[in-house]
Amino acid sequence: MLRGPATTNFWADDLDAAKRWYTEFLGFEPYFSRSGPDGRPAYYEFRVGDNEHELGLIDGRFAPPGRSASEPGGALMYWHVDDLEGTLEKLLSMGAAEYQPITERGEGFVTASVVDPFGNVLGIMYNRHYLDVVGR
Repeated sequence: MLRGPATTNFWADDLDAAKRWYTEFLGFEPYFSRSGPDGRPAYYEFRVGDNEHELGLIDGRFAPPGRSASEPGGALMYWHVDDLEGTLEKLLSMGAAEYQPITERGEGFVTASVVDPFGNVLGIMYNRHYLDVVGR
């Protein structure tokens, strides 16, 4: 059912500083960015590694409720799935609890996440771009 990681996201309260830090660390600029509803930068995305996996930096103002900027954590791995609603339904039927509801992120990008019965956050995503990359 899980096809492979689609996007790893890190939250950052100072998004511009995070962008600079990861640009220096990786040695290249993000290839994609998106502004929030207020026009301020909200998201930067890098392509990393042999398989061009996505590393996304998201402004902390869009983080799920309860996130603590002062404690370790904040990464949410999304796995690409072909049927987001069906996969979410199955996870919930197996005892997972909704963490983030189904959320449209832009054309061809829809996410949801759950907390499994063991306390882990599992992200699922329908990601049109992931399918394009796999199809190459």
